[in-house]
Amino acid sequence: KVLGFDDTNLMRCLEWKSFTQILPFSCPIQGGLLEGMSITVCGRVLPEACRFEVDLYHESDFVLHLNPRYDEGSGYVVHNTYQNTVWGKEETKSQTPFPRGQLFALQILVTLIINGLSIKNNVDRVYVKGMVELNLVAFQYLAVRKKYIHFRSLPILRYDIFLLIFMNIKKKKKKKKRYKIVIPLIHNQTVPYKSIIRGGVQPGKLFIIQGVILDNRMEIFLRHKTGIAFYYSPRFEENVVVCNSYEDGMWGEQEQSELVLFKRGEPMQVTIYSSRLHYRVFVNGQQTQTYSHRYMKLEEIDVLEVSGDAQLSFVQA
Repeated sequence: KVLGFDDTNLMRCLEWKSFTQILPFSCPIQGGLLEGMSITVCGRVLPEACRFEVDLYHESDFVLHLNPRYDEGSGYVVHNTYQNTVWGKEETKSQTPFPRGQLFALQILVTLIINGLSIKNNVDRVYVKGMVELNLVAFQYLAVRKKYIHFRSLPILRYDIFLLIFMNIKKKKKKKKRYKIVIPLIHNQTVPYKSIIRGGVQPGKLFIIQGVILDNRMEIFLRHKTGIAFYYSPRFEENVVVCNSYEDGMWGEQEQSELVLFKRGEPMQVTIYSSRLHYRVFVNGQQTQTYSHRYMKLEEIDVLEVSGDAQLSFVQA
């Protein structure tokens, strides 16, 4: 139930509490882990990083220990568990998806129930530390039905690691470790959903939409005062994803692709990244579309809308 982290600079979220606290820092997370819960950690690995870690734990037991390391070549990732003062069998990924100096997004999704003790009473912390800067730590309930996870010893967790964007960021001078912290307060968003985009869609802007498509389609709009700069719609009835723009009172030429990665009634995450020349769309961590800007005045795009047959659990705009 507690979030803790070290060496961080958490930034913009849809809804938040903000305060200043000397690190390391921890705060209560209401509810514990549930079936379908997603923990998303977005940030940047420092260029000089040796290692960092993300842990799910209670007291001295680690249900998941995820530890990217850079002491050999381009780096590798170790994941393990630690229970009753004994480490489990270490698993290693030989090629790291966390390159130094680049942004990343890590998603931990609880997907399986095993009969036994309640995880709510046995896992109560997420901890992030090491040579990494964080942009977002979010807890979302992605399943339509919420059930507490039960297990005999350790829960079965699946984690997805995906790089959202690649940027060259100058190394910042070290400062005293006191930061402004923002923690998202997550709850279901009603559909149709509408949010103001403060400052417009500048290059580097990131949108995250998480939830479930319940029936035939979902529609995402990035609007300006006189039109729609970007329209994105997965459609089950046609088995396609449609991208388009609406300018001067007319729809442009549709760009269609096969409907992949979406499943009706199952949790999904759509991430839209705006670069100088185009939008890049990721579904559940995998890039699926690149859409060139047709409306180039990005700073005038000021509204995000989501409509259709969807239930939303989290939106970052």
